[in-house]
Amino acid sequence: MQGKVIAVNTADQRGIPKRNVGQGYLREGWGLEGDAHAGPWDRQISIFPLEAMALVPPDIMPTIAEGDYSENITIKGIPLKELGIGRKLRIGEAEVLIRHIGKEKPKPEGRPYIVSREGRFGTVITSGGVKKGDSVIPLEEE
Repeated sequence: MQGKVIAVNTADQRGIPKRNVGQGYLREGWGLEGDAHAGPWDRQISIFPLEAMALVPPDIMPTIAEGDYSENITIKGIPLKELGIGRKLRIGEAEVLIRHIGKEKPKPEGRPYIVSREGRFGTVITSGGVKKGDSVIPLEEE
């Protein structure tokens, strides 16, 4: 089973939409270089599987603007059930460990609505480059 990177997104401040920069560098123990959420904590990187869009209620869908990103890496092609806590992913040249699904306080609308519920958050365990079109390969679970 293999997925694909659809977008690499970053913002230099918290609380603003991220922009698709097409590529980046995931640094071990830190996250996506240049992103405001990177740092030495357990949510260094955010990954959003596009398959989760099927879970957005019809009344929320109009609030999600095309191109508004709140995640670092947008992926597709891997079933949600294969992206559980403890799963390692090879994304491009890097490896990431999923530590959380969603956030403690879900957002009420927009792209953050679904990312705050179904986004995968974790740590970078092996540094490497990542770009649009790279493969995403599930590895063993912790």
